[in-house]
Amino acid sequence: MGLLDILLGRTKPVGADLDRLFALPSAAVTLEAAAGFTPTGQGAVCFATVEGAAFEQSHREVQALLDADTDRDGPPVELRQDDYGYSWLVSRRSPDQLSALVNDLHAVNSQLEVNGFGPQLLCSLAGFEDLGGRRLALVYLYKRGTFYPFAPLPDGTQRRDNPLELQVRAALSGDLRLEPDLSRWFPVWGAPGL
Repeated sequence: MGLLDILLGRTKPVGADLDRLFALPSAAVTLEAAAGFTPTGQGAVCFATVEGAAFEQSHREVQALLDADTDRDGPPVELRQDDYGYSWLVSRRSPDQLSALVNDLHAVNSQLEVNGFGPQLLCSLAGFEDLGGRRLALVYLYKRGTFYPFAPLPDGTQRRDNPLELQVRAALSGDLRLEPDLSRWFPVWGAPGL
């Protein structure tokens, strides 16, 4: 940042730090102790859909890399589109393999970034649930380098459990770099992996 940027009040946006994803397993321990939520074993990376052979090749490389993992339980990684036109690369692991799931999310983000598709990356999420069946996602905002909790109400409506989200924020403030601007806690309705 130059002197002119400082004088004009311009700041550089915080860049993505994909290594922050590796804090999720230790945050999961805190989350279970504080709120009773455990990993579901599902996670996903969301990106703006791009047309073209280069992106298709990059997507095939990522999927082949993740599908080659012989330790994977269940179906291979799948590509899905949501109702809003965004693409999601969904990974499933057993609930006790959160570290492996985080590795999957990191690999997808890294591969797309290396191939020049970083601007299309939007977010990554890891799913959690409690004994009562409530769902929660810890969402990583790629362009902000921060996390936030997203907790839809279990009644099927598109409403959020705001008290739970704030409880999780308080519990995880020492484990994750949380997004301070609540207006950036975007809802991810119908997100695969949640």
